[in-house]
Formats: sequence, C-alpha cells, structure tokens
Amino acid sequence: MARVKRGVTTHARHKKVLDASKGFVGRSSAGFRIAIERLEKSLQYAYRDRRNKKRDFRGLWIQRINAAVREHGLTYSRFIAGLKSAGIEMDRKMLAAVAYDDPVSFGEIVKKVQAALS
Repeated sequence: MARVKRGVTTHARHKKVLDASKGFVGRSSAGFRIAIERLEKSLQYAYRDRRNKKRDFRGLWIQRINAAVREHGLTYSRFIAGLKSAGIEMDRKMLAAVAYDDPVSFGEIVKKVQAALS
C-alpha cells in the first residue's frame, strides 16, 4: 500500500488560516502558529461583540435623545414616561434618528409629551 503524504492538506489548512488572518499586525498574519492563536481570539471577540454592539447602540440612542430633550427643558426619564402616557410608540432608535436628522419634528413630539405630562 502506498504511503500517504499530507503536504497538500497541510498547505491548504495553513493557507486557510493565513488568508483569514490577513491584516493582523506583525507575525500574527504571517506565522502559522501565531496566526492561528490570533485568529481564534479574533473569532471570540467577534462573537462577544455581536452582542455588545446592541448594548452600545442603545446607549448611543439614549444619549442622543437625552441631549435633544434637554434643549426643550425635559430630562430623558421624564420624556420616556411622557411618551408612554401620550401613547406614542416609537423605539429609541427611531427617536434618536428623528432628533438627529429633523429637530423640528422632534420638537413637535416633545410638545405632545409635555402636554401629556401636564
């Protein structure tokens, strides 16, 4: 029975890792052993940060809404409570987009909220 030489398989496996680690700093993109460690860690970060991204964006939306609402003399928490009592069902992403892109329309929303609060 003929001997199996694994050079092709090994080369393909190394190439796959080195292609995926392209752009890493230093030997992390060139040396196979280091590249595979860095690649595994990068995949862990990617998995974790797909969840953290949702958290980070929600924080950004809240900051934008808070800044826009304070120009009208309200706080964020009072504004959200007023939204609920006014029956306005907009999520934070949409509110932040309106506050950022169209301050006049956001001012109208704030007026409705203030009317519902008083």
